[in-house]
Amino acid sequence: MTTDTTQQAETAPSRRLSGNLGTISIIFMVIAAAAPLTVVGGLMPIAFLMGNGIGLPVMFLVATVILILFAVGLLAMGKQIPGSGAFFAYITHGLGRTVGTAGAYLALLTYSAVQVSVFALLGGAVSSSLALIGLPVIPWWVFALVGIAIVGFLGYRHIELSSKVLFVALGLEILVGLLLALVVLATGGAEGVTFGSFKLSEILSGAPGVALMFAFAGFIGFESSVVYRNEVRNADRTIPRATYGAAVIIGLFYALTAWALVLAAGESNLLAVAGEDPAGMLARITDEYLGPVGSIVATVLLIGSMFAAALSLHNVLTRYFHTMSHRGLLPELLGDVHTRHGSPHKAAIVQVSIATVLTVVIVIAGLPAEIVLTWLAGIGTLALVLLMATTCLATIVYFARNRGLVSAWRGLIAPALGLIGLIAAALLIIMNFPIMVADLDAEGIPVWGVASFGTLLVVVLTPFVGVIQARVIRKRDPEAYSRITEGFDAE
Repeated sequence: MTTDTTQQAETAPSRRLSGNLGTISIIFMVIAAAAPLTVVGGLMPIAFLMGNGIGLPVMFLVATVILILFAVGLLAMGKQIPGSGAFFAYITHGLGRTVGTAGAYLALLTYSAVQVSVFALLGGAVSSSLALIGLPVIPWWVFALVGIAIVGFLGYRHIELSSKVLFVALGLEILVGLLLALVVLATGGAEGVTFGSFKLSEILSGAPGVALMFAFAGFIGFESSVVYRNEVRNADRTIPRATYGAAVIIGLFYALTAWALVLAAGESNLLAVAGEDPAGMLARITDEYLGPVGSIVATVLLIGSMFAAALSLHNVLTRYFHTMSHRGLLPELLGDVHTRHGSPHKAAIVQVSIATVLTVVIVIAGLPAEIVLTWLAGIGTLALVLLMATTCLATIVYFARNRGLVSAWRGLIAPALGLIGLIAAALLIIMNFPIMVADLDAEGIPVWGVASFGTLLVVVLTPFVGVIQARVIRKRDPEAYSRITEGFDAE
């Protein structure tokens, strides 16, 4: 009897993720999800115009501080509750199974929305770039579907293959961003090296709340380091280093490149330059300071940045599928792990299938890629900030019930400060949601229209899917409901 059981255990496929990733690999995968060059080229020009103008660089530093405070509690929870459950696991242990399940579905919405928006942006960028060099115009969705297929192939295989691809793609895009900043600083930009961006009067000018909202949007994915906990060497050391390292690197990179764009355009002329063609601002400045070759390289790496973001978000989503499967919230097959690659291969197939279906629906509906990008990015940004705030609250409650596990700084003070900052960010996003989702009237003025209310409703209603599922499970099978909080360390 014992022998048979042992043999079954040895021959049964493992359902635990595996890997040997180091700190640098995790940092690159986490930063890739934020798509830094895409933020520089697509988000910053709009933030200049609608936010606080030349004071934008500082808002990225403010967002960095708030997110580091959030990370203190996140990492403290990660050490107590190992596994790849991340937001789902931490909220469940802090605020209960029902709230945790609601958080899990909100996390799926967050990363799915952002990923599909990135695929749309990727397809549009490739299509327009090829058209510029004289090739026939090919619909954006063709390249989006090709990107989905490549991401699916890489996600199916071992995580270390994805990490190598992301290492190259992200390394090059950061290098170009830093090179542009150094050249602008070395040449003095349009009006010399000035420091108006760091004056309090400029930081508080215009709409600093809107600027902070856009700054948070640029950090999507930085918190995903904890989902790789079972695939790293020495998780207790690697994950904290990677999380803090990613937050600091992203924040400093954004602040530096935003300042470089200010200097390149000139403080007095920034809004005119950004307003002329927001989408083409980075290309024009790159062409001026790095030359035509540099501009072409930057365009290619911008496309690479979008692909890297989609791949990184895919890896995060498949690990959520894997964890929720183990908790009985999703089909059991999504928890299977490939015997050779050690990857959640079935979850990878399902995830890219969902992305494909959503893309096809968008095409059939006739929605432009730009509209899709703004709607889904708005949904993802608000959902993520709400998830982070809920996680801070869960951290405070968990360590209040389990006193003595961590210091007051890690279990109460830092999470509380992070919670305050994140609630403020969430309120700013909601107040300015029409700007986030580009819901404009005929004169280009942001209004609360169908797009604003519709996308906000999606964020509000999605967690109720988890609430309903958790309550149904509790009623039908109390034992299965109790298992939702068990076994996170065995994933």
